[in-house]
Amino acid sequence: MVSYVEQTTFWSMLRKERFFSLTMTLDQLKQFRSGVYTILGNGKDALFDLMDAVLVTRSVYSFVELSLSPVFRRRWSSIYEALEDSNPPREELMQLYIKQLPQTEQLVLAGDHTAWPRLEAVTLKERTYEHQTQPMSGTKPVTLGQGYSTISIIPETKGSWALPLLHERITSFSNPIEKAASQLRLVCQHLPTRPMTLWDAEYGCASFVKQTVDIAADKLMRSRSNRVLYGAPPPYTGIGRPRVHGDKFKFNDPTTWCNPNQILEVNDPKMGRLRQRLWWNGTKKRENR
Repeated sequence: MVSYVEQTTFWSMLRKERFFSLTMTLDQLKQFRSGVYTILGNGKDALFDLMDAVLVTRSVYSFVELSLSPVFRRRWSSIYEALEDSNPPREELMQLYIKQLPQTEQLVLAGDHTAWPRLEAVTLKERTYEHQTQPMSGTKPVTLGQGYSTISIIPETKGSWALPLLHERITSFSNPIEKAASQLRLVCQHLPTRPMTLWDAEYGCASFVKQTVDIAADKLMRSRSNRVLYGAPPPYTGIGRPRVHGDKFKFNDPTTWCNPNQILEVNDPKMGRLRQRLWWNGTKKRENR
């Protein structure tokens, strides 16, 4: 049996360990906030208070309501002046975020873009037509507003937490594919290890693959079920026009599939038996059986 003295000693050591751990966490938080404050530039005091107000306010129904937050120590007009005068350095802030990430494991990034509907803001500059996933009944999935592209760190395998590294406007002179490719290139230049990146079906296209082929990142992209791929063209026979594409590979037509180069089967505790098949360029045509 464990004596009372041993139990008291154990719990005392545990409390000290938790205290030191909490102290180290608070010190890291203070250093992080000090670093953010240093590089904010013009209007840093009002902008820093505004950031705290956003973090501690649960629901915001109007922008000026943030000036009523207890942590915002200025008048409401300072909110607009801070945003007008300031120009936060995105790349320096991103590097500061990356320094807080664990350096021993492969990082998982996720990229996507979303629309901000501004139907009534007729004076807003550069409104563009954006895709809206849940339009009103009887209308097309299109809205008028602004689009934003985001790349985030996914810190946990379970849950919905995401830590944005870059969140930028998609102007009328660009598109989601170009913006995502440039953001991925910028982020990977500052990461300590090669990351795994996750993308929706919109990015599972040749344009995105070509623009990111030289980026040091593994890309896992969802593809639509009706996607059609083509293999490498066969050697030129000397007759007629050379072929541009090889054999067709239709996702929804198994008769066009080649023999997989690799098959992996696993037992998932939730989804049961899973089979993964891998093809790469140059796979021979399926044999008749």
